[in-house]
Parts: sequence; structure tokens; C-alpha cells
Amino acid sequence: MRGMAVSPKGEIEYGEVFTRRWVVDTILDLVGYTADRDLAATTLVEPSVGSGAFLGPVVDRLTASAAARGVPLESLTGAIRGYDLQRSHVETSRALVVERLTATGGDEATARMLAESWLHVGDFLLDDTDLLSLGEALSAGTSVSKDSPADFVVGNPPYIRFDDLDRATVAAYRAKYPTMVGRSDIYVGFFERSLAMLKPSGMLGFICADRWMRNAYGAKLRGLIAKRYAVDTLWQMHDVDAFHAEVSAYPAITVLANRPQGSVTVLDTKATFGAPGAKQAVAFVRSGEDEAEGSGWKGARLASWFEGEDLWPAGGPDRIRLLEYLQEHFPVLEQTGGTTKISIGVATGADKAYVVAPDADVEPDRLLPIVMADDIRSGVLTPPKKVLINPWDETGALVNLTDYPRMEKALSSHEDVRKRFVARRNPAAWHRTIDRVYPGLAKRPKLLLQDMKAQITPVYEPGGYYPHHNLYYIVSTGWDLEVLGGLLLSRIAETFIEAFGVKMRGGTLRFQAQYLRKIRVPAPESISDDVQGQLRAAFRTRDRDAATRAAEAAYGLPEGEL
Repeated sequence: MRGMAVSPKGEIEYGEVFTRRWVVDTILDLVGYTADRDLAATTLVEPSVGSGAFLGPVVDRLTASAAARGVPLESLTGAIRGYDLQRSHVETSRALVVERLTATGGDEATARMLAESWLHVGDFLLDDTDLLSLGEALSAGTSVSKDSPADFVVGNPPYIRFDDLDRATVAAYRAKYPTMVGRSDIYVGFFERSLAMLKPSGMLGFICADRWMRNAYGAKLRGLIAKRYAVDTLWQMHDVDAFHAEVSAYPAITVLANRPQGSVTVLDTKATFGAPGAKQAVAFVRSGEDEAEGSGWKGARLASWFEGEDLWPAGGPDRIRLLEYLQEHFPVLEQTGGTTKISIGVATGADKAYVVAPDADVEPDRLLPIVMADDIRSGVLTPPKKVLINPWDETGALVNLTDYPRMEKALSSHEDVRKRFVARRNPAAWHRTIDRVYPGLAKRPKLLLQDMKAQITPVYEPGGYYPHHNLYYIVSTGWDLEVLGGLLLSRIAETFIEAFGVKMRGGTLRFQAQYLRKIRVPAPESISDDVQGQLRAAFRTRDRDAATRAAEAAYGLPEGEL
């Protein structure tokens, strides 16, 4: 996967991983860039050409189409537009073009003319025209606007976090592209600009990391697509050997179109997926069939796609259909059981100062028992061994340090406390924790979930402990928390997290509030006493299979659905 970055020192850092040829051919097939069409009458754009992994097959298809129709090579100047920030990449790609064109019988002068007219040095996101040198501009006689309409945009856009770019570049990108928000990756801007270039019915095909589909920073891009464009095809390829080197991102083939939203083909792949399976899958996409499976893949055609800025699910077609059903028929967790709340524990900004042993030399009424990730790591609550120095009183206000000299001394002994941003911003309240400690929360029964874990593992805490910031908690006025715990222990609940959450390397899931809030559940009053008993018993014994069977009954799903 190609990458470029500008370090804080102003040094430009580049890296490139080549896309395998069968992946390139698959994307070209999916967008319809095939030699049986009159490709000379179309324009294809590649925003970041690199060393030509996409460009070579594109030229092969274009020349085959032109030859079949008797179209002379010299008339193809408008058929391709490619860009790259590095001149060395553009020169390498131009050499590749010359090689491909002369190999098919073209003369070298025409090949060089086309290579120079097709490929240009420039920042695809910032430059309004091609960055040709003065001599090149005079030779070409013109400069081509990047925003001229395109029939196709394809490629493997750069994958770089904003953290790796200098502030001026980040500011320039954000000023120009409303979708580039938060800790965005640069490829979000490549999607936005590329979509804006498409003619009516034009097609975009990228292989790219899919985090934007399930992250907050992708919300604006998802909203833009839902409002103005259409999702045509999504292939999840997390375990597929799609590149010539190992990458740390989870890739997906994403095909979008400049037309109203219609049906969507989704594909889930296995590690065995490769060129033979890809040919089968392309045939399925073109067939109009509702379902199919083949070598390393399973696909389905959905009638519609998710609306607005909502997260897009990952997974196979069966999972997505199940999620669609559950979203249509059940409310989200926080809309059930009276007042139900999902939140995160307290962040102190200096745990070494605030999280201490129970015998710490601090006024006893300022010590609050705290539960931490290690206390529930086994899947059950073990007696917590730490307490929190709590600078907040029962009304939620900061205590006066003159009333608590021992607490002041304990916190003052740690230099990091006063160095925190929250302390420097308000020196008079230097002793506060980053998050407020909410009165009464420690006393309430709650379900606790560790942020990072391989499986969803809710743990019941009967009351008496305040959650630490690496734990998420659920409190409710209307749920029997052991019944709810049984639902959350089930594979149905985990399906929501797997589909909408971010999966770390090694299969670890993130159980953050934004993903827990996606879980749909039946209202507690709709669950029979018998099923509630089954859920409660499964939760107490940590029996995930029994919890799943009971949850299927609660949702009204066929037994064995998951």
C-alpha cells in the first residue's frame, strides 16, 4: 500500500507496496474498464501512480480496445491522467508507458508524447492544475485541470495518518476537503476529490484500508457518499495476500458510482482468496444473482445500503443481512430498560498519583475503591486492590485543598500532576482528575467491559467500585443486569462489535462506547421469564453457547442462527 508523509522536521517520507496484478485486474473489471468497450472515448484517472502497478494493465486494455477499433495511438492523449507527488515515480511510470506502447507496435515518439501527456508531478489534493515545468508546459501547449470529468478513477491511494503530516499541510487539506476531519487518513481526501471528478454514472475503484467505514473520522465521507453517490461493490479482504509485501492495514476493494443508490454486492473473503476466486466473484457481480460462493469467497446482493453518516458493517453477507434485520426490528441498548447508560471510567491524567494502595496517607473520605482492567481480565470480578484519590465531593464539585492537607501533600509529591494540560489550563484546580467523578456511580450495580479483548466479556459488579478509564460500564434503571449480561455475552452482541468496531492485529476487538451503542436488543419487558432465566444462568456460568441460544430466543431468531 503506497504511502507518503511529511515529518514535523519537514522531511518527506515515502513508502510503497505494490498491488498484485490480479487485484488490479479485478478492480478494472469491477468498474467496467474492459477492452470490449471503446476506452478511447473515456477518461481514466489514477490519483497516485507510484511505479505503475495500475498503469500497466490500464495501458494494455486501452491499446487493445483502440487496436480493435482502428483508433490511432496519437489520438489517445485524453484517455489517461495520472499523478504522483514524486517526480521519480512519474518518470518510472512514463518509462513503463513507453515500454508497453512500443511493445504493441507504437513508435517511440508517439509513446513518449502519450507518456508525458498522461502523467504529471503534483499533489493530487492541493494542485488545481498539473505541476508541469515551464518547458514541459510549453511543449504540451496546455495544462489539464484535475477536475475535468472522469469516467473512471482507480488506484491504491496513499495511507498516511494526519499525525505524520506537518501542520501546514494538514490545515491546507482540511480547508479544501470537508471530509478530512479528526485524526483522518489522507486517503479520505483522495476519495472526496476523486468522487467529485466523476461524470454521471462514472465509477471509482480503490483498494484501500477500510477503517474509515467504521471510524469517527470517516463519518463525513460516509455521509457524502450516502447523499450524492452510490455504493456499488464492497469486498472485504482482511486476510488476503493482495500486495507484494505485508501491510498493517485491513484492505477492502471499494467500488462507488456517481448515480443514485441501488443494490450493492458485498463479498467476504478468506486467506485462500486469489486470482481464480476473483474471476468467479466478478462473474457473480455481473450476473445479477442474489447469492453465490466460490474459491475463498462468499457474496450476496443487498437491495440497499446504510444511510447517512452511520458506520458501515464489516463481515460476510449473512452477517450484514442479520444486522439489517436487527436494526429494523430492535432498539439500541441505550433506548431500553428505563434509563440505560454506556460510558467510560475516570481518566486521571496521572494514575501513579491518583491510583494508590488503600493504606495511602490521605484523608479516608477522599479514597474511593476503584476497579481496573486487571480486576476483570479473567472474566469475573476479583477483589480490587487499589483506591482512587477522589478530589470531587458528593455534589460533584472540587474539594477545597485547605480541608484536605494530606491529599494535597500526596498529589503534590508527583510533579506530573501539575504538568498535565488540565492543571496548566486552570492552576487553581490543579488537583482535579481529567474526568469528573460522578457522585453515586460507585454504589450502583454495573456491567463492566474491558476495552481490548478477543471476545465480548461483560462482568457484573454489584456496586461499591468506581470504574477506571480503561473500562467501559453500563448502568440501567430497568434492566436486570445479569439478564442483560447474558445478552451481551452472546455471539449476537459480539456480531455488532465485529461488524462495526475496529479489529486490532491478532483479532483483538475494541469494546468502546461508540461500538457498544450500536448493539440492538429486545426490550426487557418483551423477554419471557423463562428466557430471562436462561440468560441469567448462562451469564453466571460464563456459558457463551447457552447465552447465544437464549439470546436467539429473546430476539425471535431461529436456533443456530449464529
